[in-house]
Amino acid sequence: MKALVTGAAGFTAGHLCERLVREGYQVRGLVRNSSRYSEVRQTGVELVTGDLRDPDSLKQAVNGMDIVFHIAALFRSENGSRKDMWNTNVQGTRNLLDASVKAGVRRFVHCSTVGVHGDIKNPPANEETPYGPGDHYQESKAEGERVVLRYMAEGRLPLVVFRPGAIYGPRDLRFLKLFRAIKRKQFIMLGSGQVTYHMIYIDDLIDGILLCGTKETSIGGVYILAGEVPATLNQIAQVIADVVVVRPPKVHFPVAPVYLVGFLCELICKPFGINPPLYRRRVDFFRKNRAFDISKAKRELGFEPKTDLRTGIALTAEWYRKAGLL
Repeated sequence: MKALVTGAAGFTAGHLCERLVREGYQVRGLVRNSSRYSEVRQTGVELVTGDLRDPDSLKQAVNGMDIVFHIAALFRSENGSRKDMWNTNVQGTRNLLDASVKAGVRRFVHCSTVGVHGDIKNPPANEETPYGPGDHYQESKAEGERVVLRYMAEGRLPLVVFRPGAIYGPRDLRFLKLFRAIKRKQFIMLGSGQVTYHMIYIDDLIDGILLCGTKETSIGGVYILAGEVPATLNQIAQVIADVVVVRPPKVHFPVAPVYLVGFLCELICKPFGINPPLYRRRVDFFRKNRAFDISKAKRELGFEPKTDLRTGIALTAEWYRKAGLL
């Protein structure tokens, strides 16, 4: 099998490329600048340069491919515009779908996000829970998913959509600030810490993605891929503290005034193209419930996350230590 992975230099896509190579796939990775990614190339991945916003650049990437794993996306940037998100995550997805149709790709696996559901009012959410995106990134991912589902409904391409929970593990840097703050005893919990957060360890996610790419019954499906159970922010902070061998954070501070400060920072900084030191989305981490039901993926894919939260956090912290980051 020949597989194209978009965003091959990223965290999730990089792990996926390595796993596909081990599974015997011929892997081609789409990157925006192939000269920068020698580590990816060393894993046996063929790198091609392209940009989702440039349809012509995608022709070489999809040529001869059996399956496309579309992982690349423009992630949140606090001074990034809605237009930038739309151009990559919506129109870029449409460009890749069109190229895949013309190339005769046999399966297209699309990475969405549980963020399309936004704040979960009655957790846990499942695949039928209505969209409720809360920022430009989530809005663009929801619309990108709608584009994929239209192609699916029209029978233009065999498609599978997966919505991952909060992804963590070795080589992830998004959670590094949280680990550092807790280890340095600088972390302050905003609010009660009782809101839920649903994480998934990278190896479990890759298992789920491969099931989306190989199970015949998955075609036409939408699947939430997350860990076995969600956790509260208090529980997550407790586990990280245990792993880095410090006392768990005890200080709590009201959310509302911090949220207001974040709003003011955005008002002041964004007109000048400055990344705000504090913004509302970061505060939303402490305000919004994100808990999900993964029974559909279990039932239809045979998905079984194997890594419990404590083990995953310990493995992540160990990688941070070895990399000199913690």
